[in-house]
Amino acid sequence: MRKQVYIYRSFERFWHWTQAFLIFFLAATGFEVHGSFVFFGYQNAVEYHNVAAYAFIILIAFAIFWHFSTGEWKQYLPTFSNIKAQINFYLVGIFSNAPHPTKKTVLSKLNPLQRLVYFALKVLVIPVMVISGLLYMFYRYPQKGGMAGLNLDSVEPIALFHTAGAFALIAFIVVHLYLITTGHKPTTNLKAMITGYEEIEEDDTEKTAAPNEETKAETIEK
Repeated sequence: MRKQVYIYRSFERFWHWTQAFLIFFLAATGFEVHGSFVFFGYQNAVEYHNVAAYAFIILIAFAIFWHFSTGEWKQYLPTFSNIKAQINFYLVGIFSNAPHPTKKTVLSKLNPLQRLVYFALKVLVIPVMVISGLLYMFYRYPQKGGMAGLNLDSVEPIALFHTAGAFALIAFIVVHLYLITTGHKPTTNLKAMITGYEEIEEDDTEKTAAPNEETKAETIEK
């Protein structure tokens, strides 16, 4: 029997959708600055990209504080347990309507493969994007009486790292959009990230709901 469980908190959903918007906007303005197309105009694209970048950094700061203050950072700790079964499910099982090898719970929202991907995203890809973006932004900056700059021979390596990170994020988004449809129903995961409620097995709900979430994690009969 499946029940609706409050699994994604309000800040978690706000962070998810705001981050998604900023990544799309940064990608659009960034590739325009790169010369891939013209939409906002080069000067506007640069200004919009810089503003969105600062907003993204602020969001990251709030997200880090929230994850550590709530203990949600533990959700992203990598594990290799059951990972082979998870890979086989995505490659083969999902197309033969096989049962999902990992049960989602309030205290374990991500399967082993998702943990690895999100961990890499948070500790590798996004830091590379932020650091390279800031280096690129302040490679040359105005000072009284002239221009100052970082002690770098060329901005090209920074740009290459930043562009590589952008392509990595786009690849992640494409896969993420596909995996959204792999829930109990095609719209299950999307609705969960909008409402906070998701259908999970009743046994998992009763065994794993955190004590301080009892009031919010009240189950609703399907």
